[in-house]
Amino acid sequence: MEYDFDLFVIGGGSGGVRASRVAANLGASVAVAEERYFGGTCVNVGCVPKKLFSYAAHYRDDFEDSRGFGWVTPDIAFNWAVLKRNKDKEINRLKGIYRSILDNNNITTFEQRAVIQGPHEIRLEGKTVTARYILIAVGGWPWVPEFPGSEHAITSNEIFSMESLPESITVIGGGYIAVEFASIFTRMGCKTTLVYRGDKLLRGFDEEIRQFITEEIGQALDLKLEASPVKIDRNSNGLRLTLDTRDEICSEAVLSATGRQPLTRQLGLETVAVKTSTSGAVIVNEQFQTGEPSIYAVGDVIDRVALTPVALAEGQIVARALFSGDKPQLEYTNIPSTVFCHPNLATVGLTEEQARDKGLDIDVYSAKVKQLKHTLSGRNELSMLKLVVNCQDDRVIGLHMVGPEAGELVQGFAVALNCGATKADFDRTIGIHPTLAEEFVTMRNKRKSHV
Repeated sequence: MEYDFDLFVIGGGSGGVRASRVAANLGASVAVAEERYFGGTCVNVGCVPKKLFSYAAHYRDDFEDSRGFGWVTPDIAFNWAVLKRNKDKEINRLKGIYRSILDNNNITTFEQRAVIQGPHEIRLEGKTVTARYILIAVGGWPWVPEFPGSEHAITSNEIFSMESLPESITVIGGGYIAVEFASIFTRMGCKTTLVYRGDKLLRGFDEEIRQFITEEIGQALDLKLEASPVKIDRNSNGLRLTLDTRDEICSEAVLSATGRQPLTRQLGLETVAVKTSTSGAVIVNEQFQTGEPSIYAVGDVIDRVALTPVALAEGQIVARALFSGDKPQLEYTNIPSTVFCHPNLATVGLTEEQARDKGLDIDVYSAKVKQLKHTLSGRNELSMLKLVVNCQDDRVIGLHMVGPEAGELVQGFAVALNCGATKADFDRTIGIHPTLAEEFVTMRNKRKSHV
């Protein structure tokens, strides 16, 4: 059968564009449909603008810390409009790069919604096209729980387009998005309250690290744990959020950062044999193939590891498998990740709890330290470093850090873990002094008790 395209990709984000480029380079005729913005969540309303905002927020600490080192700084004012304008300029530049990647590889683009209407058919505005293979790479979308007044809450999507910085904001949630934005806004001078239903922030991370980061973040903002929203009322002063603890919080804005869901609704999946989970995630096998043999899916829409580099790797694997015969496997162990809260958190490998759940006999090394910088800055901020070691072979199977530039440091250690580094390898490595990272190669005392 003749098809209009060898591969039709629905979604112009990281995973979809990577798959498109690789497939085109392998000789396939490729089309991409994107109804919203090229670059996807990461470029437009995710990783990139969020990191730019995090940089902006860090300057507040830097200006304050500099005084302990002899710098005399006048009163510093923050201008939200300047940050937003410069951020928009950079995002537009990156979107242009994504478009150029597609154009330079002779990939057909449709800036419109695409809906599946058969194993090889895609409906566009006013016409239907066919493809030998279809790749679903539509990503996810913020999810807001429904309760009275929840329509007054904004999500992480709207944060980046706000025309002015609110004087006060309440953030609902305890995951990485909530924690990051709460950290950012409080340092921008916004009176910030963080509300979370759990007793510690960042569920899913190492428990000892969770306890530590919860305490650190609690010093910078009003943290309300074991509390959930009941209703939001609008009044003359802004918004009033009522909690199930009967507390009431008044603020100019409420940000709901309670998670994201795969964007699969009204995609036409009912017309094919593609199955989804209760959350709407597309179910795929190890080759990212759905129940419909001609349809594949990658990225946040499959709800495995919602990280941009993972989506890139998945997209590349699909393209190579379909058009070169190469069938590499993606290894999901030892994927490093970071949370751009203040201070930063980064991790790679197993948490202490995951290691114990696997029945492993482990040694744990952890240290809380004050960075040399803060002996003069006067800032009451600690860092934490932790190693989880498998006693059977001495391999370091988990590495966790809370501290400045944690992501930059842990990226390098992720290479070591993937190479099978042992605690003995760490011990015989000479540290760079004086740095925070050297703590990872100087920890000698095992923690005697379990958390």
